Amino acid sequence: MTASTAIVPSTGQMILDVEELRHPDAVSGATIQEQFDEFHRLNPSVLANLETLTTDYLRRGRKRVGIGMLFEVLRWQHDLATRGDAFRLNNSYRSRYVRLMLARHPEWECAFHTRELVAA
Repeated sequence: MTASTAIVPSTGQMILDVEELRHPDAVSGATIQEQFDEFHRLNPSVLANLETLTTDYLRRGRKRVGIGMLFEVLRWQHDLATRGDAFRLNNSYRSRYVRLMLARHPEWECAFHTRELVAA
């Protein structure tokens, strides 16, 4: 597993080490890719947790995984571990995280379905 995690012995459920998200200052005219790059730079734990979840899921014999499911698990885990502001994980970044994970883990190519990016 790539991020700090714990397993609840009675259920086998993974508990991720979630951190408070840092959000970049809004930059007028920034593309979605530029916004994602800055968010990712400020929040490397998001990628680490997505990789941990994917690794665990595939090790359990699953063949396909959806980034939407992984995002919801991160949101749920964050809600359990923290108090205060909602965990704001932009759905527009989902496809970028998948592409980043596939660049780092080409063996996952068949596990994720991707479409052509239409927004820069």
